[in-house]
Amino acid sequence: MNRNPIIPFVLIMVFGVVAMFLVSFKGLGDMEELAKEQEGGGAETEETAAATPEEIYQKSCIGCHGDQYQGGVGPALTGVGDRLSQDDIANIVVNGKGLMPPGLVPQDKAAEMAEWLAGLK
Repeated sequence: MNRNPIIPFVLIMVFGVVAMFLVSFKGLGDMEELAKEQEGGGAETEETAAATPEEIYQKSCIGCHGDQYQGGVGPALTGVGDRLSQDDIANIVVNGKGLMPPGLVPQDKAAEMAEWLAGLK
C-alpha cells in the first residue's frame, strides 16, 4: 500500500498541458475563418444581401432602438426622416454615430435602409 502520491498529480499536469496545446492549435485554425468573416467573405454577408430593411432592423437595430422604433439606448427612429436627410441617415447606418457602432448595415443596403427609415412615422 505504499504507492507514490505524486503520480496522479503528474498525470493530471501532463493531461492539462496536452489539452492546452490542442486547444491552442484549434484556435489558430479558427483564426483564419474569423479573418475571412471580418473581411466580408463570411456567410452573413450573403444573408444580409438578400435581407429587407425590416429584417436588417430586426437583426441589428431592435436591441437599441426598440421594437416599436421608440428608442431606448439609442434614439427614437419615428420621424427621423423629418430631422435628417436620407444621405445623412445612410451615412449614420454605415459609419455609426455616438455609441452606435459602424458596419451594422452594409454599404450596398444603406440607401434602401435610409429610405425605409425616413418613411417611419
